[in-house]
Amino acid sequence: MNQSVQHASSFRERLEPHKSIPTHSFKSYNSQFDPLTAPVLSGNENYAPTYWVGTAGTPPEDDGPLMGDTEADIVIIGGGFTGLSTALTLAEQFGAAPLVLEANRTAWGCTSRNGGQGQNASGRLYRSQWIEKWGLDTAKRLDAEIREGFDYFKDLVSGIECDAQDGGHLYIAHRAKKMAFLENEGRVMKEIFGYQTRMLNREQLHEEYVADQEAAGALLEPDGVGIHPLKLAFGYLKRARAAGAKVHTSSPVLGWETHNGIHYLRTPNGIVKAKRVAVATGGYTPNGLHPHLSGKIMPILSNSIVTRPLTAAERAEAGLHSTTFITDTRTLRHYYRLLPDGSMQCGSRSSLTGADADNPVHLERLKEGLYRKFPSLRGIPIAYSWWGWVDVSHDMMPRIVQPNSEESIYYAIGYGGNGVSFSAMAGRRLAERVMGIQRPQFELPIYQSPLPSHLFRPFRRLGQALLYRWYHLRDEVL
Repeated sequence: MNQSVQHASSFRERLEPHKSIPTHSFKSYNSQFDPLTAPVLSGNENYAPTYWVGTAGTPPEDDGPLMGDTEADIVIIGGGFTGLSTALTLAEQFGAAPLVLEANRTAWGCTSRNGGQGQNASGRLYRSQWIEKWGLDTAKRLDAEIREGFDYFKDLVSGIECDAQDGGHLYIAHRAKKMAFLENEGRVMKEIFGYQTRMLNREQLHEEYVADQEAAGALLEPDGVGIHPLKLAFGYLKRARAAGAKVHTSSPVLGWETHNGIHYLRTPNGIVKAKRVAVATGGYTPNGLHPHLSGKIMPILSNSIVTRPLTAAERAEAGLHSTTFITDTRTLRHYYRLLPDGSMQCGSRSSLTGADADNPVHLERLKEGLYRKFPSLRGIPIAYSWWGWVDVSHDMMPRIVQPNSEESIYYAIGYGGNGVSFSAMAGRRLAERVMGIQRPQFELPIYQSPLPSHLFRPFRRLGQALLYRWYHLRDEVL
């Protein structure tokens, strides 16, 4: 018996027996899944009931569940934006044949549950905070990298039918006291980084863009493309597979062992023997996947709703004059926009835990947030309601790294809600790292160090609850 067969055999003996996944149907979506407590993804689940799923059409063909043992040079865990972008780059640029393992359906996690806001950003820190944290030179180099990533994202979008809305980004001051913050950020972006930002007072905002009744004014950033995220992901999927990538859905990684530098990834119907593994699991990274990723992100739930399509008269009454997408200045921010079919989408924070995710209080809180901004929408039926996990790193910035130079493991994770556009570049850079490419950009902080751990990891949910109370006081009262 050869060594690889011995490894596979002993691996099976140590772990649970295989449980075959049916290829003809999907399990119901588990609305209470919680990555902080789940050791692995169960697999073979249907999509969450999002607007994007309801309007994307029939998913393109994938390679179905992995059946039987196999070998692969490169395995990518996760079939969302980042994993598919990585596969696309590896196949198109390097002629590789990566194998993608997706636990459920293509783009099942963050990718089919976000707000579709493609910003010229990544992570949750502002450019002024980059300067404070790393100094001006590093901040400028980081801006150049993220700007290049945004251009790459736009290039991908231009070749895929994904309902793109190119109109920049409105950052709205939800209270008058927030205008000074926006003015400073706009000045930093214009004077230091060369962006043609523009400040709008309340009247200008209402007349030209949107009559948000909470708004004291806004900062207009020129770069921003709203997209249909699932249509875009399906485009990535088709391109990646056409170039030679394999995308196996309903194939969760239930166990991972490494022997002599070779990775053995157990799926329900077979073991994959891989030389290199890239992880792109976002907010759905279970703590049992691998020690390099255990406790490295704080998964945060975000709720989203979409109204039925509004009539022209309803849009006029609400003051919805533009499809430019919007976020407000709350720490627990609202993000919202008018979609191409006239529907209004809005999202914000949700439950602390998966167990409480479907409590109707969270839906009602989000609806009230929308109605404060646009009172005339009260009573308009909500056509879609869903929630999903956001991968927030402990220092609020993503990482695209090889955490240990002695191990052929790589990951891209931690976007903090700003991954719609930068995930394209992150996947591209992750592919380059897997292939051993060296770039000066890899000296930047997001490429140089692994995700930080949290000192009080067992008490994160308690800390989150306390922080949410403080954020509410700071956003609404103080």
